[in-house]
Amino acid sequence: MAIRLVLAGCGNMGYAMLSGWIGSGKLAAADVFVVEPNEDLRARAAALGCYAGAGAADIAAGAAPELVVVAVKPQVIRDAVSAYTRFADGRTTFLSIAAGTPVATFREILGERAPVARCMPNTPAAIGKGMMVVFSTPLVPAATQSFIADLLSASGEVATIDDEGLMDAVTAVSGSGPAYVFHFIECLTAAAEKAGLPAGTAKLLAMQTVFGAASLAAESREEPAVLRRQVTSPNGTTAAALEVLMGGDRLKTLLTEAVEAARLRSIELGR
Repeated sequence: MAIRLVLAGCGNMGYAMLSGWIGSGKLAAADVFVVEPNEDLRARAAALGCYAGAGAADIAAGAAPELVVVAVKPQVIRDAVSAYTRFADGRTTFLSIAAGTPVATFREILGERAPVARCMPNTPAAIGKGMMVVFSTPLVPAATQSFIADLLSASGEVATIDDEGLMDAVTAVSGSGPAYVFHFIECLTAAAEKAGLPAGTAKLLAMQTVFGAASLAAESREEPAVLRRQVTSPNGTTAAALEVLMGGDRLKTLLTEAVEAARLRSIELGR
């Protein structure tokens, strides 16, 4: 078998990304070997047409994949990655989507010759609307960097950073960010109910408003600040609400503090 990519771990995020790669035609199922100890998760990967095994030892001797994607939980990263040391000869790039695990950890396990890249995805990647941010070490070939970016684009938008230290800020903004938005929807729904709207209507209004506004911001050539001003009539209802949210930079300060708390926690976990 000629394996181009090994996917180590096929849980929810791994499977969502794998489905996107194959469904979009960016990768042929026959080019993928999935390593997943859980029998049910392994079976659903095999159902896509991929090769699948319970451990790295099941990969044929002599295989030299271009990419090993590490999609396991951070707490088992050392045990999981150590099973792939036979690919650490410089020909195979290791791409990690494990949060908070620095490149240094992979170098400790794989040695200095292995090219390593890190990706921070977020949960909307499961529906092709994610934000993926990639950091690559200098050993990662340009062609492989392009291959990684093309694969990840099946799950949403892709950005790159040159400083691994910024990955903690990425985690705090786009990695954790969906939870902030979900909570905003919760709060807007509760406020709508308190204003007298039925629960179902309140939820629909909150979700669709957030979805529509985000879509408009993404598709518009205008900056969000311009779009905000376009909606805000002087002394109108929106202006009254924004005075509460923006007075004293209230919301901006709160979000800045939230992102900083998440960034500091990401640094702590990385240690």
